[in-house]
Amino acid sequence: MQLAITGADGKSNGEVQIAEELAATEFNSGLVHQLVTAYLANRRGDTVGGKSRSMVTGTGAKPWRQKGTGRARAGTVKSPLWRGGGKTFVADDRHHRQKVNRKMHRAGMRSIVAELIRQGRVVVVDSLAPETPKTGEFFKQLKAWGFGQGSMLLMDDDIHDNLLLASRNIPKVTAQSLNEINPVDLVGNDQVVITASALKTLEERLQ
Repeated sequence: MQLAITGADGKSNGEVQIAEELAATEFNSGLVHQLVTAYLANRRGDTVGGKSRSMVTGTGAKPWRQKGTGRARAGTVKSPLWRGGGKTFVADDRHHRQKVNRKMHRAGMRSIVAELIRQGRVVVVDSLAPETPKTGEFFKQLKAWGFGQGSMLLMDDDIHDNLLLASRNIPKVTAQSLNEINPVDLVGNDQVVITASALKTLEERLQ
């Protein structure tokens, strides 16, 4: 399968060959859902928690004698009934990590990339290395590549400093290297702009 390479002027500037195996991959919605769910779950901080009566700092002595004071019986200052005491039902510090093996991950990513290509949401370009870090000039470049109301993901083998500086103040535009690629950003962006060299590298990784 051939994909057109778009030049800086927005016109076709050659073609890049894509393996038929990748282009013919069917979209597996169940696998993609599992991939996205696992990625979001693994990104959670797992920081929820509280202190039960055994975790609260305080003396273990009985506050006052059992009988004769007129007060209600009390055996510890750590009681959940007391201010400053422990919680009765503590939210446990659970880990939400989900494991997806390498074979499933590659298959899911192939499915996503193939579907993006079929939908015409992938723009292949020669280079993503602006000569200057000026946002205004780079914005005009993005417009030539079809940037409009939707979001755009920029992908290259490595992110150059000028690309990072020029794109970071443009809303709905994200720049990532291939090492940062993830299913959520691929699915969640309306358009993916990728260099021809990065596309070939990605194709090799997903084999």
